[in-house]
Amino acid sequence: MTDHSVTLPPGEGRGIKPWIRAQMRSPLGLVLNIAMLALIVTALPPLLDWAVIRATWTGSDMNACPPEGGACWAFIGAKMRLILFGTYPYDEHWRAVIATLIVVALVLASLNPLYWTRRLAMGWVIGLAVYSVLMWGGVFGLRFVDSSAWGGLPLTVILTVFGVFFGALVAVPVALARVSRLPVFRIAAVIYVELIRGVPLISILFMASVAMPLLLPEGFSPSGLVRVIIGIVIFTAAYMAEVLRGGLQAVPKGQHEAASSLGLGYWKTQFKVVLPQAVELVLPAFVSLIIITLKGTSLVVIVAMMDLLGAAKASLADPNWVGFYVEAFAFAGAIYVAMCASISWYGRRVETKLRSTRGNG
Repeated sequence: MTDHSVTLPPGEGRGIKPWIRAQMRSPLGLVLNIAMLALIVTALPPLLDWAVIRATWTGSDMNACPPEGGACWAFIGAKMRLILFGTYPYDEHWRAVIATLIVVALVLASLNPLYWTRRLAMGWVIGLAVYSVLMWGGVFGLRFVDSSAWGGLPLTVILTVFGVFFGALVAVPVALARVSRLPVFRIAAVIYVELIRGVPLISILFMASVAMPLLLPEGFSPSGLVRVIIGIVIFTAAYMAEVLRGGLQAVPKGQHEAASSLGLGYWKTQFKVVLPQAVELVLPAFVSLIIITLKGTSLVVIVAMMDLLGAAKASLADPNWVGFYVEAFAFAGAIYVAMCASISWYGRRVETKLRSTRGNG
């Protein structure tokens, strides 16, 4: 029986004293730690005083929040459903909640390559069908809600999910074309990637919303939601393709040679041998792109769509609640931070699980 125990160096261990000794070894690290601690100690008390101690938590209008007081969270309580759901019908908010939870559950399963099976694909088909029924309605006695009335958090989530999902589908062939030996495909992929990465997302969203109807045949004009999703997909796919290209080039050539020796063709080699390894290598970058796409959806406000940030801005138009910009944006920002932190945390868990699975294999 092999002993796998690890012996720590003398003086090392867990606890506050070993940690302090470790910090003392680096004067620069010690100074930076002290500076950061001083910054936290200086900033935290005023922040807590404004956000908690002197804050107003209940009230029917802005008169409940005195100017000399702290944060007016009563405003958030009064406008929370508007911020979270936008102009979606008030009595139908339960549909948006269930539909959004379904999509989030599918996304969590899809982030783990270990779950990439036919069951997951079937789950997406069924889940999106249920999502469409709940959000649009018009069947089973549900009131019809046009996509132009969607807003708030459900709109932010669906734009992110569709942008990342279809962006990944487009990114795979583009990345394969980038590393292809066929010059026509390689040059076309390079032009697409460099062209899209050379312009900001706001320009692509504007072109998708305004110019796309002019370029399509007369009588065929997709809804504003579809046009915005197409713009986000085009933008996200370019970045994902470039990230995936790095992963494809990082896979050892021996993997290609081994697959070829087993008689596998090009497509089987790519999808069964190379791409799974490439995705695992670039998973941290993919998670970062998901977070960037999530935050980038806030730009849809320029095409008159009320996402989470747009709904927060709309909540400030009520004459009974005037001037609470800080509270509105702080609340929206907290939601963004929670979503981004959750994606990052789950991505690290998937990375750890994949490493342990490969190590045990």
